[in-house]
Amino acid sequence: MKKYLIYLLFLSSIAQAQQLAPLSVQKIMRDPKWMGVAPTNYRWSADSKTVFFSWNPENKEKDQSYKVSVASNKPEITEDNAAEKAAPINYIYSRDKALGLFEKGGDVYLYNFKSKKETRLTNTVDRENGAYFLYNNDVIYQRGDNLFQVNLQTSENKQLTNFIKGKRLASSERATTSTQDAWLKADQTALFDIIKKKNQTGGRAQVAGGRRFGAVDVNQKTIKPIYLEDKFLSGLVASPDGMYISYRLTAPITNNHNTIVPNYVTASGYTEDIPGRAKVGEFLNTSESFILNTEKDSVYSVKVAQILGIKDLPDYVKDYPKQLEERTKKNEDRKVTFGAPIWNENGTTAIITADAQDNKDFWILKLDAKTGSVSVLDRQRDEAWIGGPGVGRGINWIDNNRFYFQSEATGYSHLYTFNVANGEKKQLTSGNWEVQRLQLSKDKTTFYISGNKEHPGITHFYKLSVNGGDLVQITSMKGGNEVTLSPDEKWLAINYSYMDKPWELYIQPNKPGAKAVQITKSTSAEFDSYKWRQPDLVSFKNRYGDDVYARVYPAANPHPNKPAVVFVHGAGYLQNVHFWWSQYFREYMFNNMLADNGYTVIDIDYTASSGYGRNHRTGIYRHMGGKDLTDQVDGVKMLAEKYGVNPKNVGLYGGSYGGFITLMGLFNASETFRAGAALRSVTDWAHYNHGYTSNILNEPFNDPEAYKKSSPIYFADKLKGDLVMLHGMVDVNVHFQDIVRLSQRFIELGKDNWELAVYPVEDHGFVEPSSWTDEYKRIFKLFETTLKK
Repeated sequence: MKKYLIYLLFLSSIAQAQQLAPLSVQKIMRDPKWMGVAPTNYRWSADSKTVFFSWNPENKEKDQSYKVSVASNKPEITEDNAAEKAAPINYIYSRDKALGLFEKGGDVYLYNFKSKKETRLTNTVDRENGAYFLYNNDVIYQRGDNLFQVNLQTSENKQLTNFIKGKRLASSERATTSTQDAWLKADQTALFDIIKKKNQTGGRAQVAGGRRFGAVDVNQKTIKPIYLEDKFLSGLVASPDGMYISYRLTAPITNNHNTIVPNYVTASGYTEDIPGRAKVGEFLNTSESFILNTEKDSVYSVKVAQILGIKDLPDYVKDYPKQLEERTKKNEDRKVTFGAPIWNENGTTAIITADAQDNKDFWILKLDAKTGSVSVLDRQRDEAWIGGPGVGRGINWIDNNRFYFQSEATGYSHLYTFNVANGEKKQLTSGNWEVQRLQLSKDKTTFYISGNKEHPGITHFYKLSVNGGDLVQITSMKGGNEVTLSPDEKWLAINYSYMDKPWELYIQPNKPGAKAVQITKSTSAEFDSYKWRQPDLVSFKNRYGDDVYARVYPAANPHPNKPAVVFVHGAGYLQNVHFWWSQYFREYMFNNMLADNGYTVIDIDYTASSGYGRNHRTGIYRHMGGKDLTDQVDGVKMLAEKYGVNPKNVGLYGGSYGGFITLMGLFNASETFRAGAALRSVTDWAHYNHGYTSNILNEPFNDPEAYKKSSPIYFADKLKGDLVMLHGMVDVNVHFQDIVRLSQRFIELGKDNWELAVYPVEDHGFVEPSSWTDEYKRIFKLFETTLKK
């Protein structure tokens, strides 16, 4: 009996140890393995009978390789390289599908599907890659900077291009003979009769039997060298008949001033510099695209000047009359970057894309390879910036006349086809939802689409005929459905999650209404012991009449002060209000903890968040901290009206873009926000990178007013509430310099209601649990000491 009681006490102690409640920062911010490790990296076998994936259900040091058969649905451990052994080979097929090309170990192989014979076409120490068929079944491949052609009938392997690094030396630049070389040459002539004879005949070889030994074969074709100088070669593509070879040359940037991030905690004991990025507005790479006519051995450029609208200026320059006058007077073609030509199967037509460097235009062009001339098939122009899911990517041919692409022409990213034979542009999907991922079936009769048609926060997998018609929904589970299609297109491996349930693997037949079977169960007993909230997913009208979606975590037992906290997601263009497991899982758990402690929490997909179409996406153009900030204020108003919070006791927190909004909220909406915690915040957009910032605010020297309206550092004098700033010192994304500059402004302004916590070993995304714990203990303390007073 005594032993039995001890055993019961032992079991009880285990059960108590696995109880997560009450939540605490220390529990939440441990190494995430405590929660359980979700499966990742799904790959199908070539026969479509097995799914391979990485998983760690036993919480070991690293993930292990697993497999599951569609026949058994039982996952089991497998060897690490099993997936690679069983993986389908990504063949590049001949027109009749009788032959396939693939790369293995840096060499090109040919496979005959009828004879089942594999032939090695190259065997060198160099890497040969990018192999494909011409329509006469000759094979093209690339080695280094050059293209080669293999005739499968004769096995002849010939070089098609002769790109040479560096530049051709002018006669004046060629090496001159030194005094020493001249002496050696004279000495050789004096010593040897054969040298004297060669000098007398001009160096010509002697003739024997009517043929000169060592003579060059007059029938051998020479290839004109093309010198790359200091430029980078890319986009090397041959037309299906091999006559035209297109390529792109990009000039290097030599005069940019790149940043440096000091690293203080190092093994050497010395401060070490981490080379960083350039800042917005620095010089950009410029490129030109060319066509080499192999028959005529001539080179000509793709004609930028022929692009419709190439000289159009963006609307914002009207706010700067002097700039408008100067740029109008110059009347220059805008800089563009061409993609590689995309040829239809029979080689009769090529399309090529062009992106304007100012990102206001994206063109799909018809290319005349004989001349380099182009004509516009489709133009997408956005006075903010071109974007949206799938826009500018994944363009390809359905047949010899039709290609497909995505466009935000209606305000949402949808699927279109274009017929080059008759000029017909056809929209295949429509409505206030987005085509988020797209895949054409192997037989080119069906599109497989991932989209949020049912709800902005729900993704499903659909199929649609390439000719249009009804969109057929295949998945049925409410939440996030990320699908990996089997090679035979009969099965779906679904990465599925819900608000309170992390990602798990499911398998389903590729049929509407078919049942998805759960394969993995990954969460730990400790994680499962807490009843995680399914937050209210609500929408409200902002002051501009737009629908804004939000997650609300109502307080379990509201504190008498009825406080509220606003969580602001990062990245700006990102979605966090949805029915699947949040990538901000730590913040999700922290929001549960806040709700347990009497706070009502709201998490808003503010203006510029993804998933809601073009107008929402670009709503912050030229004014970050405008509509994206007032959406937070309007969300607080909704909380006061519908959830009974006290609008005088509201705080906010967020990282990266969320940290930026937190600063703007404390500075420009101090009547709404009593306290805020800003993590790894952008404080001055003129010091952030070019790719992200220039789309939204243009460049500082072209649109300085946009930067002044959008940068917190210009509003530092308006700080009234309590502010805690937290930043990693080796942040190579939002540099530590950002927060240092703002701190200096506070010092000069005499502000004393702010604190700065620094993390010496952390980059933008924190790694160490101790850093996460310290950070969120400070955030929780801020809210406890300000919003509950």
